[in-house]
Amino acid sequence: MKNKHSVILVDDHELVRAGIRTLLNSMPSLNVIGECGDGNEAISILENECPDILVLDISLKGLNGIEVVKAVQRRKLPVKILMLSMHNNVEYVARCLKSGANGYLLKDAAVEELEPAVMAVLDGGSYVSNEIDAELLDRLLLEPRDCDSLLELLTGRQRQILQLIAEGYSTRQIAEAVNVSIKTVETHRAHIMSRLNIYDVAGLVRFAIQEQLIH
Repeated sequence: MKNKHSVILVDDHELVRAGIRTLLNSMPSLNVIGECGDGNEAISILENECPDILVLDISLKGLNGIEVVKAVQRRKLPVKILMLSMHNNVEYVARCLKSGANGYLLKDAAVEELEPAVMAVLDGGSYVSNEIDAELLDRLLLEPRDCDSLLELLTGRQRQILQLIAEGYSTRQIAEAVNVSIKTVETHRAHIMSRLNIYDVAGLVRFAIQEQLIH
């Protein structure tokens, strides 16, 4: 009998991870050999296990998913990577693919979409969920310049507000500091979270520290 393809699964939500693991292990050609919810731990597992494919969330403890992809590329680890995320921002998808990911599957995709996505990547191809704007994605992928930091997904004002959020300023204090309305600050915060795929203040603080916005 042909050996199964080995899979490492990385997602910081244990219940979500359990469901995806069950789906992957139900596929005759796949075997999940390791899992975790932390980006740094993922790198350690990859170096020890050498799987065929990494199914990787973007929002993680420690290193985020894109940083994990870059670490895989730097270490020249021979593993295919399928990103798995709720984030459907096409700029974010392009960044993942430019960083070295082989595919991008949305978490709200149909269950039936998981197997073809995994197999396309394992076969040396690529896969992007149908909900992603393919025309815009192609244009972004053709652009020669890639940003070195996720901060480049944010406008200057959004970076300023992110820094103030991370420094512990309240919404009212931020509004006063940058001379805008409270509603405008709330709108900027929502856009920041959407672009970074980080949906809690603690996550924004960790990101700001990683990007050296605050120390």
